[in-house]
Amino acid sequence: MSPQGRAPLDVLVLAAGRGTRMRSRRAKVLHDMAGRPLLQYVLEAARALRPERLTVVVGHQARAVRAAADGLADRFVLQDEPRGTGHAVLRAARALRREADVLILSGDVPLVRPRTLRALVAHHRRQGAALTVLTAELERPAGYGRIVRDGDGRVCTIVEERDATPEQRAIREVNTGIYVARVAALLGALRRLKPDNRQGEYYLTDALHELARQGALVCAVRHDDPEEVQGVNTRAELAQAARRLYARKAESLQNEGVTVLDPGRTWVDPRARIGRDTILYPGVILEGATVLGEGCVIYPGVRIVDSVLGKGVVVRDHTLIAQSRIADGARVGPFAHLRPGSELGREVHIGNFVELKMARLGRGAKANHLAYLGDAEVGAGSNIGAGTITCNYDGKRKHRTVLGRRVFIGSDTQLVAPVRVGDGAYVGAGSTVTQDVPAGALALSRSPQVNIRGWVARRKRKRARRAASSRTSRAAKSKP
Repeated sequence: MSPQGRAPLDVLVLAAGRGTRMRSRRAKVLHDMAGRPLLQYVLEAARALRPERLTVVVGHQARAVRAAADGLADRFVLQDEPRGTGHAVLRAARALRREADVLILSGDVPLVRPRTLRALVAHHRRQGAALTVLTAELERPAGYGRIVRDGDGRVCTIVEERDATPEQRAIREVNTGIYVARVAALLGALRRLKPDNRQGEYYLTDALHELARQGALVCAVRHDDPEEVQGVNTRAELAQAARRLYARKAESLQNEGVTVLDPGRTWVDPRARIGRDTILYPGVILEGATVLGEGCVIYPGVRIVDSVLGKGVVVRDHTLIAQSRIADGARVGPFAHLRPGSELGREVHIGNFVELKMARLGRGAKANHLAYLGDAEVGAGSNIGAGTITCNYDGKRKHRTVLGRRVFIGSDTQLVAPVRVGDGAYVGAGSTVTQDVPAGALALSRSPQVNIRGWVARRKRKRARRAASSRTSRAAKSKP
């Protein structure tokens, strides 16, 4: 027993199945929802209960499933032969402590909340039950095991749909696949089972029937939100679960003071954090552990991945920002691309069709049009003209371009790295800079301009003479 006199809590997550209805080469629990595998959501919900042991049963694509659970599970058990949920629990018997309660979850129920699991465990312990199952009532219960109760309303068995009679299939209360049980009682019941069903499998649900038959107390807790505890079995259900996840996050953001103009078309990762008075337009996608400060405006079609934005940042339409940092008051877009490692200081302006990669721009720097800045450092107050390119790759290695403070780079300039431009220097438009530019200097690398007077008129007369000669030649050839 634990120091409080209560049985310790173990968690067992069943993640060995193939998920054939997904029509996929990947194991079902590895399919992504909002950028993460389904299994991770289940494990994080279970972790919130602070169990003393968390074990995952793996089988199909075991190595990949273990990798997806890395850092969230304490141990793994291999179910090398798919013989049902009861068989999976028996395979994990050595990982479970006989004096513990075990919370059993399926790895494909990504919307389940920690508070739901806590309430289930608490009810189980208050009742002193041998086993407690979480149930839900569905309008369309097809595919789920039905909860069969006796005349007094007590659960006496769970019947899988494939083994159910027509009368049992009409029952709308279903098994969610989430249980709490005393380990010793559960393992004892499972070891007495025989696979007397069409599939020849050991069902965990049969343990409930066995415990009830032996006179042990079996309880059921009916959950009032069926969508939260439904499993994902098809791609349509995966999309439905993702919509519910995003809607849940949008509602939470609105309650915290964020304006989400169209929650149905705004996808925000549950891990994202957003400051109050920020406005999210329709079509915004925020992925990973993205952080937005207060008072930001994110316009339609923007995708931000694992990035940190300060206060008052404006990101205009159809901009992609990945693994970058943007300080207060900056302006980005439209149609800009900030690749990993980009850092923008306060009040930086990045405009139309500008691409950054591993570039740092100091306060107030501007690159407003059609530029590529890779492996670059741009000092405060500098201005980058349209069409400017840092030529950072020589075919073998990357090199850096360093621009000082208040540098002015004219349009259509190529900066061939490694190169430095000193504070306050100017580079004339159309230049190719291959050597360092001293502070305060003007760099030019143009060929001298040549104006040839009368060239256009002479060209026109020459073309006219050629055309006349061609007509004369064709006429001569056509005579008999």
